[in-house]
Amino acid sequence: MAKLAVLGGTPVRNVNQNPWPGWPVWDDNEKQGLIEVLESGVWSYMGPKEREFIDAFAKFNNCKYALAIANGTVTLQLALEACDIGFGDEVIVPGLTWQATAAAVLDVNAVPILVDVEPDSWCIDPKAVEAAITPRTRAIMPVHLYGCMSDMDAILAIAKKHNLMVIEDCAHQHGSVWRGKSAGTLGDIGSFSMQLSKVMTAGEGGALTTNDDMLWAKLDALRNCGRRPEGTHTIDDKGSGTYTLEGDFIQSGNYRLTDFQAAVLICQLKRLPEQTRLRDENYKYLITLLKEIPGITAQKRDSRVDLQAYFNFGFTYDKEAFSGLSLEKFRWAMMGELGCVVDDCYQPLNNCTLYRPHTKKRYRINDEHFKAIDPSRFSLPVCEKLFYETAVTFHHKILMGKKADMDDIAYAIRKIQASADEYGAITLP
Repeated sequence: MAKLAVLGGTPVRNVNQNPWPGWPVWDDNEKQGLIEVLESGVWSYMGPKEREFIDAFAKFNNCKYALAIANGTVTLQLALEACDIGFGDEVIVPGLTWQATAAAVLDVNAVPILVDVEPDSWCIDPKAVEAAITPRTRAIMPVHLYGCMSDMDAILAIAKKHNLMVIEDCAHQHGSVWRGKSAGTLGDIGSFSMQLSKVMTAGEGGALTTNDDMLWAKLDALRNCGRRPEGTHTIDDKGSGTYTLEGDFIQSGNYRLTDFQAAVLICQLKRLPEQTRLRDENYKYLITLLKEIPGITAQKRDSRVDLQAYFNFGFTYDKEAFSGLSLEKFRWAMMGELGCVVDDCYQPLNNCTLYRPHTKKRYRINDEHFKAIDPSRFSLPVCEKLFYETAVTFHHKILMGKKADMDDIAYAIRKIQASADEYGAITLP
């Protein structure tokens, strides 16, 4: 094998001559949509582009309702509020996720209960969920992480057994399908993020999905300053139509999306199916290459998944197959060979730099609650092993190239493995 780039050799990939696919993807369609909104003078508050997007997103996910929301953090907060979850309640969340999943629980004054994940999928462990249930438990928030879906059959069975709500965090999973049902439609509510790095993006933004009339009515009011959903009928909530909230209004704030964002998302949604197909095709090819390399194991794709979306491509690294080379040095060498970001996974939430509940005075409702929200009280050994010892991730744009790009990734890993002894003896700057 040739000399490693970090040791002065030639990298596997010259990104100046052969750059990786870019992100975000846009063209004149987005530009035209933005101009149409600008010239219309209807820039927000259920404009024509927002209506078009939510109709298209509901159809795409084969669900009854979709709502456009300001971002993918407040989507989770509104979902919890629509489920009437608040002070005195507990919500079970995985310990390996972006901090917003748990922070949304804090923001409705409930207690996030952090549980461990499965070592092969990196998603919430159903056995840990069942073990964490108490009389205060009101909901489970499974996160479909990176390139995997949580075991929704098991989660839904647990929820049914204990009469719990299920809010799916689908920030990474626009387009995934579990046994014929779209991610975000298996539980009571699905939450999506449209932040810049996500597989659908308007820079910022979010969406909610549900098939429940009552939840939709509450969500629509919650996103819109507490106003009752427009165009609904006053009916008995036992009837077959749309549920109407008690009274004229409820307490809430402004969590609306602008028509500029909706215009971009309409175009992004049209591209999504082909982009998802391409990522999935490259993933399948890449894992055939990685299976031949000792010490490398891709995130496990569940056989019940019909179509898989990928926010990141993740795999675990066993340093013993690389002469004891540290995870940090492996990732550093990969970046040198490939000229792209090679990252870790999320920090475990029991010790995460961006998840610090005790830094906000507003969460100190009383001493008991303040103690309950302390993340350090939770044990997350699988999450910790992934973060500190084994996890490697790439952004989804890496999966948007050609099969030759996947060959480069596999070759870079083989090259590092062949030079692990020499490289391991070098001290990083």
